[in-house]
Amino acid sequence: MTLRTRGAMAAAVIGLIIGWGPAPNASGQTPSPSGVAEQLSQAITLYSDLEFDKGIELAQSLFKRPDLSQKDSVAIYAVTSMLTYGKGEQYITKSYDYLEKMAALGPCAIHLPYEFWPQQLRDRWFKLMQVKNSLTCPEETPGGVKTIAIMEFDNYSVGKYQQELGFVTKGLADFFENDFAKISGLKVVERDKIDFVLKEIEMSQAGKVEASTAVRVGKLLGAQIMIFGSLTQLDDKNAKMLVKAVKVETSEIIASVEKEGKPDYFGMQKALVAELAEKLDIVLDKKTKALLDESGTESADAAGLYSKGLYYMDQYDYKKAYEYFKLAYEKDNTFAEAKRKMDIYRPLATS
Repeated sequence: MTLRTRGAMAAAVIGLIIGWGPAPNASGQTPSPSGVAEQLSQAITLYSDLEFDKGIELAQSLFKRPDLSQKDSVAIYAVTSMLTYGKGEQYITKSYDYLEKMAALGPCAIHLPYEFWPQQLRDRWFKLMQVKNSLTCPEETPGGVKTIAIMEFDNYSVGKYQQELGFVTKGLADFFENDFAKISGLKVVERDKIDFVLKEIEMSQAGKVEASTAVRVGKLLGAQIMIFGSLTQLDDKNAKMLVKAVKVETSEIIASVEKEGKPDYFGMQKALVAELAEKLDIVLDKKTKALLDESGTESADAAGLYSKGLYYMDQYDYKKAYEYFKLAYEKDNTFAEAKRKMDIYRPLATS
């Protein structure tokens, strides 16, 4: 990735994190002071170049400014925490200290965690949010927007397919999350936030999570609809994927879609997203349909490698996670999700 491309990506990330509006009278938000977003984007670029100390110095120099808002300060700590974490295991506690400062300023000041944080920082942030009873923030979801939570898929396959498809269940949930997040009028609860709550209340031990338990977790996270999926494969030629939408308030199944045929799970997933959206009365305009068509990958090999990357990401094994995301991208260089994850974990895999 070129310096210019990384800088553009970083600037876009910072803008999304802080939520700066174009002008107070246009969005009700106060614009960031001139240059803050640009300087933080440069700090993230330095992270990509493994220049962690330079990035920290650049980000923290912003605290000398007298015109910083609460959002600005939280964003500076967010970038500094990531850069400090990148320096190595002996700096993890210090990186957590910056999260504590952010939580003290206000856990709901900006929408966090964002994707560029490594998984361990994200989980630590969820812990801090839980302590402050802020896993969901007030008025986080505008009126009329449906909040959806997607559970990891169940694997009802038999024999060798039970083991072979173990990683795929995680990847399918991630693909559904990415696709639903592209639909306007929907807010998707982060997959790892769901996992965090399940682990914290000891509901996700080795076995499968009961639907009733998952619905209770959905309520805790402010979800209105829970998505459950399963896949079943009995031989090399026949497979089935079933996806259900459950209304959290009543626990009733409000929509159900399924596909049967050759074991092309990620092809099935793409078709089922559109079918489920239709059954939930969610209109997909041309722009959204184009975004959905462009997302993911048509390569089963790439999807499988990406799913393994997610597994190691959740285990904080960033070197293996990066390797699998890189392999997935090499299989399909149009696979944007794999490229994005690859860019996030490359500095941690090589530092």
